[in-house]
Amino acid sequence: MSGLSGHPVRLAATVVAGVFLLVGILGFVPGITTEYGGMTFAGHESTAMLLGIFHVSVLHNIVHLLFGVVGFVLARSDRSSRVFLVGGGVIYLALWAYGLVVDMESAANFVPLNTADNWLHFLLGVGMVALGVLLWRSGAAVRAGAGRSDARGG
Repeated sequence: MSGLSGHPVRLAATVVAGVFLLVGILGFVPGITTEYGGMTFAGHESTAMLLGIFHVSVLHNIVHLLFGVVGFVLARSDRSSRVFLVGGGVIYLALWAYGLVVDMESAANFVPLNTADNWLHFLLGVGMVALGVLLWRSGAAVRAGAGRSDARGG
């Protein structure tokens, strides 16, 4: 798998993509998703809860699956891995902010979101941006050190 070798940001993007894919799949598994029979395509009317905590719908699960697939595609190169982590993190921070202001019982809560989702989105956003920035810098330092070592013959 291309994301498992090379720059550390590629490994992180691959792992994050895998988690999104797994969560998207688990959202469709009765038992892991409670109130499965109450899942709707979208909207706050869905009563399905992933792990009994996170409000989900068919749309919510599809978004997780797509995020995972996009992550695997972008994990093929160093730069696009960073784009996935930082860009995806910014998207999740925007979703967190949206979740803070949307009326949970309104049609505007189309994903659907609850308080647990909101704070998970915040943690995902911060974590993904941090991984993209910090691992990019550490990978650059490793490459710079290797270049100096090569130049000295060691």
